[in-house]
Amino acid sequence: MEEQKTNIDKVVGKSESNQDFNFKKFAWKQFKQNKPAYYSYKVLIFLIILAVLSPIIATDQPLYCKYKGVSMFPAFSFSNSCEIKNEDRTIEKIQYDIAEWKHLDATTIIFAPVAYNPNKTDYNNADYVAPGGKQIFIDKEGNEKPMPTKFRHWLGTGKGGEDVLSGLINGTRISLSIGIISMIIASFLGILLGAMAGYFGDKKLQTTRGSFWTMVVGVVIAYYYGFSVRSYNITDAFADSGVAVLLQLFISLIIFSLVVFLFYLLGKQVGKISFLSTRVFIPVDSMVSRLIEILISMPLLILIISISAIAKEKSMINLMVIIGLTTWTGIARLTRAEFLRISNLEYIQAAKSMGLKEYRIIFKHALPNALAPALVAIAFGVASAILIESALSFLGVGVPPSTVTWGSLLNAGHEQFSAWWLVVFPGLAIFLTVTIYNLMGEGLRDALDPRLKK
Repeated sequence: MEEQKTNIDKVVGKSESNQDFNFKKFAWKQFKQNKPAYYSYKVLIFLIILAVLSPIIATDQPLYCKYKGVSMFPAFSFSNSCEIKNEDRTIEKIQYDIAEWKHLDATTIIFAPVAYNPNKTDYNNADYVAPGGKQIFIDKEGNEKPMPTKFRHWLGTGKGGEDVLSGLINGTRISLSIGIISMIIASFLGILLGAMAGYFGDKKLQTTRGSFWTMVVGVVIAYYYGFSVRSYNITDAFADSGVAVLLQLFISLIIFSLVVFLFYLLGKQVGKISFLSTRVFIPVDSMVSRLIEILISMPLLILIISISAIAKEKSMINLMVIIGLTTWTGIARLTRAEFLRISNLEYIQAAKSMGLKEYRIIFKHALPNALAPALVAIAFGVASAILIESALSFLGVGVPPSTVTWGSLLNAGHEQFSAWWLVVFPGLAIFLTVTIYNLMGEGLRDALDPRLKK
């Protein structure tokens, strides 16, 4: 039976897959012809590489250091210290995060391109030193000297001597992470709910009362064990690396899915109880549509600020979840509209008549042909999420104070109006990133427009 269904899938999807293959080539060709969108795509690749490499591009720990015959790689090391045996058999311990690397009498030392951490202070150049202003350096003898070129603050400093360029580079990682991960959450919700609403409507999905209420309870419990209980693990992962964040989020999604699946199996048994076995229609479309209407009727930024302000603690995970849970409506509406159109096409009707399961029709045949409008909305959504994060950080209700973002740099510039570099450079970074996402969104919209297909 399973082999027969697989053959049916091949028959139903053969012509559509060939068309999709040709259309994908055509869409990519159309996208490349849109020069602003294509160059924005290249700039985005550069920003992603910059974000991934930011911990070693802008750090006060050297990339390589040879000291007393011992080679060290502080910026790449998982350990925070190194022990060196001296000739008199004493042990000298160097702790990477607090060592005075700029004054170390090393044989060879290679610093990062920007030799400063984003949140560390340089008190010798505090009180808002301009990019072209006088910058001083204190050598290991305590003498005041002009700042060496390799240690210069190229974009100036903040109130405590924080390096602005290092903040911008590391802020790229924070802003892109928040924009992309929050849109992953929004996309998951929007595509799933929009697909369910558009495909099933109000009169196509039936279940027992017992199964329905068991699943409602299961989703709540799954969220608790998948995300609430593990919130500290996810928050700590942000202090390590982006890979750690993705790993912790993946583990949470696995836990969430397993708990939901267990309650799905339990719901089948509960639905066999006599007074809970009555079959009812689930008005999926009405429920999703009413939820969308409620969310879009609220001022989005004010809603996000209110939720962020009453949160127990400021954290990136809270911010991403809040943005993701409040910005999925546009994706859901576009996906729902596409499913309403696709569900009446011949190949979907043929798949239904051949007895394919609903989930197979939705995810294997309908969804791949309904994603084009959602992809455009996601591109614009990432730009919107970056703006929201910058606004929240500027207002002081976004990420924790110890995390440097473009919005927090703007907030620092608000304290000293004469420090124009704290406003201009983060503002340009936000403008550039939002603009390239918007240009890419417009390029995707034109490239994926089926009316342009020849």
